[in-house]
Amino acid sequence: MLALHTSDWHLGRALHGHDLLPAQGAFVDHLVDVVRGERVELVLVAGDVHDRAIPPVRALELFDDALSRLRDAGARVVVISGNHDAARRLGDKSGLLDPRISIRTDPAAVARPLVVEDAHGPVRVYPVPYLEPTSAAGQLPAAADIDQPAPTGADTPGDGAGGAGGAGGRGVGPAVLMRRALGAIRADLERHPGSRAVVLGHAWVTGGAASDSERDISVGGLGNVPASLFDGITYTALGHLHRPQAIAPAIRYSGSPLAYSFSEAAEGKASLLVELGPAGLGAVHAVPVPVGRRLTVLRGTLADLLASPVHTPHENDIVAAVLTDLIRPLDAMVTLQRRFPFAVRLTHEPPTSESDQRSFAARTRGRTDLEIALAFVTHVRTDPSPGERELLTAALAAARTVEDAA
Repeated sequence: MLALHTSDWHLGRALHGHDLLPAQGAFVDHLVDVVRGERVELVLVAGDVHDRAIPPVRALELFDDALSRLRDAGARVVVISGNHDAARRLGDKSGLLDPRISIRTDPAAVARPLVVEDAHGPVRVYPVPYLEPTSAAGQLPAAADIDQPAPTGADTPGDGAGGAGGAGGRGVGPAVLMRRALGAIRADLERHPGSRAVVLGHAWVTGGAASDSERDISVGGLGNVPASLFDGITYTALGHLHRPQAIAPAIRYSGSPLAYSFSEAAEGKASLLVELGPAGLGAVHAVPVPVGRRLTVLRGTLADLLASPVHTPHENDIVAAVLTDLIRPLDAMVTLQRRFPFAVRLTHEPPTSESDQRSFAARTRGRTDLEIALAFVTHVRTDPSPGERELLTAALAAARTVEDAA
């Protein structure tokens, strides 16, 4: 069986005001082409379909379109909710969908697999939606209370972590919740010895590297889920971290299909083609996602960025500019967008003088309030005009009058 692992679509997300929905639509086109071209039988979407609980209508329409097109391309589609999704809203339509499309958002169902057959027998697919710490403990099935050894380093009940069956899951960390979910899954697998098993999960697994675009899902200092929880599972398809990465050969993040922060600008994005052979996991191949408009970080003075031919290949990129001018230029973003129309972020990092390491008090000692104020205006912008000097002089005199009267 050939499965396609993807996650973290974040439909409806913008990047510093730049609309990403057209690029997300192009990704869906690509995904459908891969399913059709590779004859993919199973598509695994590991959470964060949408970027927020109430997505824009266009994002909802794109998701519906993606599901129907993937189904029509011949695949069985399994989706779980992530921490950005509103689980109840995402799962509302699950009962109305084609049997080949499954959306799982209920923690109580983690031990009820979707069974997909191929020439070598069944593959048991266990969708584990994002386990919300404040509620998931009370929703996990009773079968999760079987003996399941806590891996070394897992957060355990007590010392503020809460018991595994604590009311409402108050204080229960991600590792405890995932341990309970995997306990229920293993209880089901024991009744089907030798079965190939796939787990979908949306969590931060120990060893995973984050970017700037994920939302922290640790609770009260209780952090990552130990990778050892997934030992013995044929393949674990993870979502949440946006960088594609392998925690272990059979435990992987596909990453997000688009870069959602400039910390991901240099990374290639991909989906994962997963071969499930008769004896277990076969090869895993990265399928690169075509790059639309690239994310690029440019650094230099405003004059350099506007004139240098080195930057010509980036004129249609989504640009974050770091200006190194000694004084921040006026209307720098407007000026920059004349060459880079998709510039969306600008920061000012002037070079610092290593020769002057004195404290602020030392550098201002012996200077008048007016001299300090004028120097500040010069530092952040340019030399103040005569009119601005008069305004600063009058403002400081008024402040002294108020202080004397007090």
